[in-house]
Amino acid sequence: MTRSFGAQSMVEPLRRVLVRPPDEAFGAADPDRWHYTARPDLGRARAEHDALVEILRGACCEVLVHDAPLPDHADAVFVHDPVIVTDAGALVLRMGKPLRRGEEAAAAAVLETLGVPVVAALEGKARAEGGDLLWLDHDTLAVGRGSRTNAEGVRQLTAALRPLGVEIVPVPLPWGGGPEACLHLMSLISMLDHDLAVVHLPLLPVPFVELLESRRIELVAVPEDEFATMAPNVLALAPRRCLALDGNPVTRRRLEAAGCEVLTYRGDELSLKAEGGPTCLTRPILRG
Repeated sequence: MTRSFGAQSMVEPLRRVLVRPPDEAFGAADPDRWHYTARPDLGRARAEHDALVEILRGACCEVLVHDAPLPDHADAVFVHDPVIVTDAGALVLRMGKPLRRGEEAAAAAVLETLGVPVVAALEGKARAEGGDLLWLDHDTLAVGRGSRTNAEGVRQLTAALRPLGVEIVPVPLPWGGGPEACLHLMSLISMLDHDLAVVHLPLLPVPFVELLESRRIELVAVPEDEFATMAPNVLALAPRRCLALDGNPVTRRRLEAAGCEVLTYRGDELSLKAEGGPTCLTRPILRG
């Protein structure tokens, strides 16, 4: 039987993916309230999103649209965060950013209409966002412990994924810009192959870097001046074939030197103003 869901990987070929086009809530976002650098131009953001979707389709990926009503949820365009999709189905998370509460149930409902069952959901005081969850391999999930994912979230994730044979590796995150800013684990690292990652080394804890090195994962370091423009935020479409935000030329050259094909999209409105790159804008449903 052909699988229709299952994405316990960051790098296997992307077959089905969920996106959410920017809507009126995104265009009306108050930069101070949402911690954006400026208010996005909705028309241009939509054009940038359309171009990103065409790249995904050109990579032989089925693109599915999340259009459930979410008024006053500007960040809902970042569909990566409310859920993850395992081989058994969707695990519904609980957003650490209070303004994003409510996205979880909407995303879960959309996935169920697409044939992805909900197998578990975080509850109570647990907080965890998808941007803090990084598959190192099919059975190992690194979990950033920071402002958006708390200790109870890590505990409930561990319990929910244990029946699938998944090991959780907690990764302490720095304070960064504090709870209002968005510093996820995936702000600092993206896996691009089973043995390749792009990273911002200065903010990664030493034990985690040592773990990556013990797994013989080659680390492509981004320069300091390209961290602010989200150079570590790169979406693997397949091993060493990736989608990155336009710009960041030094990082791009380093990725190409490591054997990567680098596709890019323009995200002046969609990404740079709202501080979310290609991984944030996509929720993989099926890989492999």
